[in-house]
Amino acid sequence: MKITREEAYAALQNADLLHDGTTVEAALDRMAAAINERAARMSRPPVVLAVMVGGLLPAGKLLPKLDFPLEVDYIHATRYRGATTGGELVWIARPKIELDGRSVLIVDDILDEGHTLAGIIEECRDLGASEVLTAVLVEKLHDRRYQGLKADFVGVEVEDRYVFGAGMDYKGFWRNLAGIYAVAER
Repeated sequence: MKITREEAYAALQNADLLHDGTTVEAALDRMAAAINERAARMSRPPVVLAVMVGGLLPAGKLLPKLDFPLEVDYIHATRYRGATTGGELVWIARPKIELDGRSVLIVDDILDEGHTLAGIIEECRDLGASEVLTAVLVEKLHDRRYQGLKADFVGVEVEDRYVFGAGMDYKGFWRNLAGIYAVAER
């Protein structure tokens, strides 16, 4: 469900800032340090998969902070398609790089319930990945997680509200914000 430009501005104006841009950058620095440490133990350069579209911004900011050789590709599976609630997982693009026998690092914007991320992990394993690690900028705190799914690397935590910014959208808009905002509670 798309909204008008005016509705997008109104949503931002009424939103609550949960993490400013400085906090997001510091979280990405911490994630990169932990990923660099883990990558030092890998026998082959890993494949980093950015999850489109939300993982575009976190991956773009995270990649220059990684100090090891790697290959980059993307994967696109979605349950939202512009809505604020998820539906059935739809595949738009699978990775083009061969994953067989490779370590894979999936970079995404948010771990909410985890259905999309679980499907992507399963796809990577089905494609022969020897190891699948996950890095999410945001982890939403609640008890509805898919079969206890946990991310290996987490930037920040947020309360159980609809959030946007730093890669996450509000009805298709505001992925470009440096900070993380929560939609105003009614």
